[in-house]
Amino acid sequence: MGDKAKTPTGAAGRAPTADRPSAVRNVVLVGHSGSGKTTLVEALAQTAGAVNRAGRVEDGGTVSDYDEIEHRQQRSVQLSLVPVGWDGYKINLLDTPGYADFVGELRAGLRAADAALFVVSAAQEADAVAASTRMIWEECAAVGMPRAIVVTHLDTARTDFTELTAVCAELFGRDDPDAVLPLYLPVRGAEGADGHAPVTGLVGLLSERIFDYSSGERREAPPDEAQRELIAEARARLIEGIIAESEDETLMDRYLGGEEIDLKTLVDDLEKAVARGAFHPVLAAAPAAGGGTQGLGTLELLELITGGFPSPLEHEAPTVTTPDGRPRPPLTCDPEGPLVAEVVKTAADPYVGRISLVRVFSGTLRPDETVHVSGHGLADRSHDGHDLHEADERIGGLTSPFGRQQRPLAECIAGDLACVARLGHAETGDTVSAKDDPLLMEPWTMPEPLLPLAVQAHGKADEDRLSQGLARLVAEDPTLRLEQNQDTRQVVLWCLGEAHQDVALERLRGRYGVQVDAVPYKVALRETFGSAASGRGRHVKQSGGHGQYAICEIDVEPLPPGSGIEFVDKVVGGAVPRQFVPSVEKGIRAQAARGLATGHPLVDIRVTLRDGKAHSVDSSDAAFQTAGALALREAAADVPVQLLEPVAQVDVLVPDEYVGPVMSDLSGRRGRVVGTDQAGPGRTVVRAEVPEIEIGRYAIDLRSIAHGTGRFDRVYARHEPMPPQLAAKVRERAENVS
Repeated sequence: MGDKAKTPTGAAGRAPTADRPSAVRNVVLVGHSGSGKTTLVEALAQTAGAVNRAGRVEDGGTVSDYDEIEHRQQRSVQLSLVPVGWDGYKINLLDTPGYADFVGELRAGLRAADAALFVVSAAQEADAVAASTRMIWEECAAVGMPRAIVVTHLDTARTDFTELTAVCAELFGRDDPDAVLPLYLPVRGAEGADGHAPVTGLVGLLSERIFDYSSGERREAPPDEAQRELIAEARARLIEGIIAESEDETLMDRYLGGEEIDLKTLVDDLEKAVARGAFHPVLAAAPAAGGGTQGLGTLELLELITGGFPSPLEHEAPTVTTPDGRPRPPLTCDPEGPLVAEVVKTAADPYVGRISLVRVFSGTLRPDETVHVSGHGLADRSHDGHDLHEADERIGGLTSPFGRQQRPLAECIAGDLACVARLGHAETGDTVSAKDDPLLMEPWTMPEPLLPLAVQAHGKADEDRLSQGLARLVAEDPTLRLEQNQDTRQVVLWCLGEAHQDVALERLRGRYGVQVDAVPYKVALRETFGSAASGRGRHVKQSGGHGQYAICEIDVEPLPPGSGIEFVDKVVGGAVPRQFVPSVEKGIRAQAARGLATGHPLVDIRVTLRDGKAHSVDSSDAAFQTAGALALREAAADVPVQLLEPVAQVDVLVPDEYVGPVMSDLSGRRGRVVGTDQAGPGRTVVRAEVPEIEIGRYAIDLRSIAHGTGRFDRVYARHEPMPPQLAAKVRERAENVS
């Protein structure tokens, strides 16, 4: 940030390393899909000397070559790490997907990082920037994570850097717009025939120097008088913004008194304010021009990262406990401390097997040592594939990823990131610690997947592989939830959106060789009696030898919701022998589980066995089970069988301007709005009860209604009678299937 010349310390073909935490910088790139994050990472890698002039690594690929799905879909779908060396520092660049469906990968990147670069495209509408990044900015602010803003695509027609920085100040600096200011202004060349003047360089507002990138290499020159006048106002505002955040309380008085503050003091105060998360500089960047090695603004960005962003020593580590929940002292970023690392990403390699990307928070991780893996499954989520698990494992090699390559590492110290091979039991979010001192790290918050995808094996050969493939899939991605629905007998993957669904299916097919078909998701409906009824079950057969003889008579009456099935024995005089009464109950419950009118389970009834007949030879357990089922079916034939649908309690969090559209939409889904609550400045929670059959795609629809700024939670409330016209359609479909 002092505009000093720096040189690369990384080299193409060799993994950068750090011998102390203070030499590490972990930076996550955040931004809307299409904002240019991956292109920026490649430009920074090229400037740092990690790739050649053509932006290629040794095997001919690029640093963004990670996943075939990404190439086919032309967008990032997973977190990727690109480590580069610069001026004695190791910089771990964490490139995150910009699409909302992959916010789990973004959260993992935030967990692994100590600072964030928010990438904003000058070609995108301000609404797109606001919808996709404002909430993430607030998340970073809540934990004090340092942030800077990088503007890309400045050569798009009709872009205005000054106007865009004002938009950023409004979006990201609502509390203090003077804390979001540019450090450099773009310099444009001569206008072409189309009237467009390309960006050829930058002018440093503090140093008052011109940095010309038109040749693909940075060349420095003093500004002319006209350029000085253009930057004077922006420079004065920047200096005031830096001084306002200075820890030296006398600096503002000296400045207002007319004293000229020297450049070194300003740069030092700027770096401290950025590291504290109190000041958020705006920069511009673009790939190298004309096959050069230095992209516009990339040197300035590397200087900001190494000089202004904090080291892992300044990042408070997450809370740790023992696996059984006993508290432990706070962690410090000490390579000599107890080993504690966290799996921030899990991937499968067809040749190596499972590869875990870990962030080491304490101690030093070395190849071929035995470690303890602690998993986070929760008691109330024991069905979703993320169960509690504990295991001692001998890890394989440590590597540093770079595109498709995995470069060997001798060790990974506290504060650094590395890939670990052969952690067979590890899932994303797990804690890796010393075998003799196992620890568990507090997990980061993940969004709840609320879009269902019902799947079934395509063929017989796929049935055997389906279970294992799904288990591996949810181990990689904690935002996937696996459900084996006992009511509908469906295997359901709960996802974050349609793109998330597509990637999950493609990974099952391509990575695990499991061909699956997506089938319509079924809601767990119920049946109940609309009124009291009676039934007689007669099962009498004689076909030589022992026959079958059982007769029972029952009364059925509806019960309040949630009562289940009650069975009452009121037989007198031994009409049904004692040993066969449980058989009648078993038959009735079995028939209730199969349903009556539509094949959905029967609930909330009391069945009273009041009479029957038996035969001394031909009566049996099986005969009375059959008679009990027949009696229940006969009772249902004379009264309406009511169809019940599940109703969910839905809490929708949206900005205030979308409360009206959300409430209107919920009402259109047969929902009942039960109240609203304020949830902080400018945000409201809308509480409603909505039939679950109406919100199967609500995760997608809400994104459209609230332009990506809303989220919701849902919990089962109860079953309620379905409207007659809808129930009739369900019965008609059931009759057609049968």
